[in-house]
Amino acid sequence: MLWGIDPLLDADLLYALRRMGHGDEIAVVDTNYPAASTAMSTVTGEPLLMAGVSAARAVEAILSVMPLDTFVPDPAGRMEVVGDPDAIPPVQREVQQVLDRAAGKHVPLQGIERFDFYERAKNAFVILITGERRFYGDFIFKKGVVPPE
Repeated sequence: MLWGIDPLLDADLLYALRRMGHGDEIAVVDTNYPAASTAMSTVTGEPLLMAGVSAARAVEAILSVMPLDTFVPDPAGRMEVVGDPDAIPPVQREVQQVLDRAAGKHVPLQGIERFDFYERAKNAFVILITGERRFYGDFIFKKGVVPPE
């Protein structure tokens, strides 16, 4: 156990987050997501697992140590609901609240069509499978930079 580090951040995830560079992305996905087949092309080659944890709680842990990219207009994305891309399910509202708290301001979760999300996740540095069982608990975050003091 380490001081100041969220206990959900295990060694594998911390290692992956540390290796990510500016502009690299992490896909945080629900338990139904086809992560094993999608992650074959990611840098890590296999998904990481945070079982038994909601998407919002996983995002909270990640954003406690990872800055979002401020050089792009859309550093955070969500999978759109098929047939209703403007719908925001409860799981996405919860993650939006976590995102805004971590950023200290409103950072909109940009909608990403389902199959576009799959393609984008294939290029993510890492895919993290959560224990989220609600549909559309799938998100992508772009890593930013840590500024000098």
